Amino acid sequence: MSEARARLLTTASGLFYSEGLHSVGIDRIIATAGVTRATLYRHFPSKDDLVVTYLTQADELIRTRVDAARTESTSPEDVIRAVGRFIADDIQSTGFRGCAFLNAAAEYPDPTHPVHQAVLKHRQWFLDTMTELFTETGKPDPQPAARHFVMLRDGAMTAGCLTDPKPICETFLRGTEGLLTYRSRRQPD
Repeated sequence: MSEARARLLTTASGLFYSEGLHSVGIDRIIATAGVTRATLYRHFPSKDDLVVTYLTQADELIRTRVDAARTESTSPEDVIRAVGRFIADDIQSTGFRGCAFLNAAAEYPDPTHPVHQAVLKHRQWFLDTMTELFTETGKPDPQPAARHFVMLRDGAMTAGCLTDPKPICETFLRGTEGLLTYRSRRQPD
């Protein structure tokens, strides 16, 4: 990646996350990154392309962290705990403003829009990954457990930027532990 592209993406990512996708204009990104308009458009044909690249980079970071948890942990339960811990750590970090993907979906509600599609792609991967991890535990109902984990995560990331994140994260981690120790069976149809 060229230095100008990296600087544009770093600048845009910081602004998009802290201020919102629609509220940050191209002129602001150009001025803050210290590049010309032509340089921006040479690397990103449109603002939507820049937003999709921002989300793709966020997705890749999360995938890398999940892969690291898999490498460092000895059991699927420990991988799930590690994923929960890094989510809780993010929520408690300085400048946390919620989930970049949920924020993007709120700003781009059209399900056919490329930004919304990037959100859906990430969320499907995350759900599939958590389903795989819960399946590896050998306990019943891995799909409902994975959906429950994703819902706990979504709630924690939303509430964690609105109020004191410490009790939110404690609740999230207790919920994660509960999913590992108890699985409710699906109700008969």
